Amino acid sequence: MSKPVVIRNARIVDPATGTDQRGAVHLADGVVKDVVAGAPAGIPDGADVIEARGMVVAPGLIDMRVFTGEPGHEYRETLATAADAAAAGGVTTFVLMPDTLPVVDDGAIVDFIVRRAGATAKVNVVPAAAITKGLRGEEITEFGLLKEAGAGCLSDGRCSIQSAGLMKAAMTYAANFDLPILHHAADASLVGDGVMNDGTLATISGLKGIPLVAETIPLARDLQLAIATGARYHAAQLSTAGSVELVRAAKSRGAISAGISINNLALNENDVAPYRTYFKLSPPLRSEDDRQAMIEGLKSGAIDVVHSAHDPQDTEVKRQPFAEASEGAIGLETLLAAALRLVHSGDVPLMTILRAMTQRPAEILGLAAGRLAVGAPADLIVFDPDFPWLVAEADIVSRSRNTAFEGARMQGAVMHTFVAGRSVFGHAATREGRT
Repeated sequence: MSKPVVIRNARIVDPATGTDQRGAVHLADGVVKDVVAGAPAGIPDGADVIEARGMVVAPGLIDMRVFTGEPGHEYRETLATAADAAAAGGVTTFVLMPDTLPVVDDGAIVDFIVRRAGATAKVNVVPAAAITKGLRGEEITEFGLLKEAGAGCLSDGRCSIQSAGLMKAAMTYAANFDLPILHHAADASLVGDGVMNDGTLATISGLKGIPLVAETIPLARDLQLAIATGARYHAAQLSTAGSVELVRAAKSRGAISAGISINNLALNENDVAPYRTYFKLSPPLRSEDDRQAMIEGLKSGAIDVVHSAHDPQDTEVKRQPFAEASEGAIGLETLLAAALRLVHSGDVPLMTILRAMTQRPAEILGLAAGRLAVGAPADLIVFDPDFPWLVAEADIVSRSRNTAFEGARMQGAVMHTFVAGRSVFGHAATREGRT
């Protein structure tokens, strides 16, 4: 077992319990032993003591949308390197999308992921099993066997199911096994050859646009099907004001939740202007009006989850003309820091942004993590919300370098990450005595 740990003189922020106070946290035997206001009553023999000096202690982040290259494309990212990047970003649990080679559509592959992650990953990995075989949107997988093998949810990852009939059957089947469906809503015929948000900027740039209705039409369909079947449905990635309104209206009628990529929350279509392919994402970066609507949706509770959409891609497929480049950007290491931009700007309270990355993902996935209650898993982070740093390619932990925040000045960094009470990351500044 790991040594006891006492973190004192900390600002403890835990959305699940509504805690925001100065105090101390005691970790032992893989769980939270105590959370106290003020100074700890005593220090256990042999305990490691961390002086937080007013830094924030919070539950470890839970990232609900992470792609890796393992199995099949390990040159992009392995489970181990993704876990290293996650630990550096304060993510103690992530949901692994099924877009691998082979696809995670069979119990044996889920079992491989579980075993491989247990052996090589320093954070918790929750496999998302494919809704359809081969992610082709044609035939449903064996949900019961996938759950038995260790799948925590169902998703077709980057793919979007086009058939309403198949989606209805999948939701009905998933409801029988109490498995949440995480679905990326995109109408393929409306997306077409589009590569960025449809609008004036796309026209000026000479790029084909993706209209807002490419998201809202399939989302409206999904929400109606979820209400009709009683399925637990998570709209994986919202990007439009219209989508927020659809989700808000449907929530009172079913087990419905929604997420957003930190990219769509912190960036907008203007970032695409220099034809930077690291900003080619799915869904695309939308207008500033849509981004502001996303912020309001997060504050109102219409949007439940903020995730990284971590999607490692190699240089060859990114350094192409914008229309031909692959979609996706890494984000595990910058998730918290980019989210803190919204806190520092006064757009979103710290408690709200942390709830969307701790408590709500845990509730949706049925995890015991995401809280600092006594007896809860000792998965937590210590971060300095004011620590300045620059996102530099040379410092990236992930195996790939395709970050949408390259060269960005950040304010806020993770200093310590603990998983099951064990230290899995310590910032260089803590070793140099700068905190």
